[in-house]
Amino acid sequence: MTTLTTPFLECHKRAGAKLVEFAGFLMPISYAGILAEHRAVRTAAGVFDVSHMGEFEVYGKEAGRFVDHLVTNRVASVDVGQAVYTPMCLPDGGIVDDLLAYKFEDRIMLVVNAANIEKDWAWVQEAAQGFDVRLENVSDRIAQLAVQGPRAAEIFEGLVPPAALDLGYYRFTGVTLWGVPMVFSRTGYTGEDGFELYFDATQGERIWDELFKAGAKVGLKPIGLGARDTLRLEMAYCLYGNDIDTTTNPLEAGLGWTVKLDKDDFVSKAALVKAKTEGLPRRLVGLEIASPRVARQGWEIVDGGAVAGRVTSGTSSPTLGKSIAMGYVPAKGAAHGTAHTVRSGSVELPARVVPRPFYTQASHR
Repeated sequence: MTTLTTPFLECHKRAGAKLVEFAGFLMPISYAGILAEHRAVRTAAGVFDVSHMGEFEVYGKEAGRFVDHLVTNRVASVDVGQAVYTPMCLPDGGIVDDLLAYKFEDRIMLVVNAANIEKDWAWVQEAAQGFDVRLENVSDRIAQLAVQGPRAAEIFEGLVPPAALDLGYYRFTGVTLWGVPMVFSRTGYTGEDGFELYFDATQGERIWDELFKAGAKVGLKPIGLGARDTLRLEMAYCLYGNDIDTTTNPLEAGLGWTVKLDKDDFVSKAALVKAKTEGLPRRLVGLEIASPRVARQGWEIVDGGAVAGRVTSGTSSPTLGKSIAMGYVPAKGAAHGTAHTVRSGSVELPARVVPRPFYTQASHR
């Protein structure tokens, strides 16, 4: 199977990136090192190549009704210029993917995870049967860069209209940067303020170079997948394939705020109503490990000698200076302060449930 690349491969090489295969793409895991990159985003600004993500566009008079049928959150009724985070679930409530839905005047764009593009596209096409919509997979034509950090807005001062820099969280607009039309949105996966740039993939290297010229005044750094993971985990953001997948539902994952059970029927509504009514047997929790050692994905969570769950994500938090993790535990063991043990082979580490997110001083608006 051929390894795919993004429009920024040569940029990564020039920047000294360590490249690895991720979700079928050759991607930078780090440049200067994960710790340095993590701190750059928490203190100034960094840019992530997220062009491996997929983009599907939904057109037609029933676009809103179809997307509301497809996902758990409410999309059709939000304002044009608003982005919505939402799971997309199977009829049994299992999560097919978590995605962003961007509502334009003439369409809705779904931004999906790189590893799921093929299966998501098949699922969306199947679900669209019977709806008056037209679907287009534009993943190969769109480049995406995410600029994140408390000084991110300074980079674009004088380059975009003031209204673009005043965007609220999860809002977007159209701008022209360096002569290239693009979607300019304010979301993010780090907890820090920042913007995403969606534009024609053929303009990739030029936009990268211009962005770093503009970002020199704040010390803009390229950031790899390694720091992206430590940053998102400090915020306790779910990673598909680790913390959520088709065997988990959004309610037990702590994503109940994205599930609108009062809207018209949608693919997973019956299953999620049933799950909420009957009660959740397990919940995804944040864990603080009383050891500098990292509890990795797959480690057992043990109570009374019996395996009660498994760690889904774990890292050593560069900002907090402690080992943190997430994992599913029985609902009765999900209260803050509850003691657990995490185990791998003969290694056992004490842990306790703590509030999510782990890091609470991030700058997002």
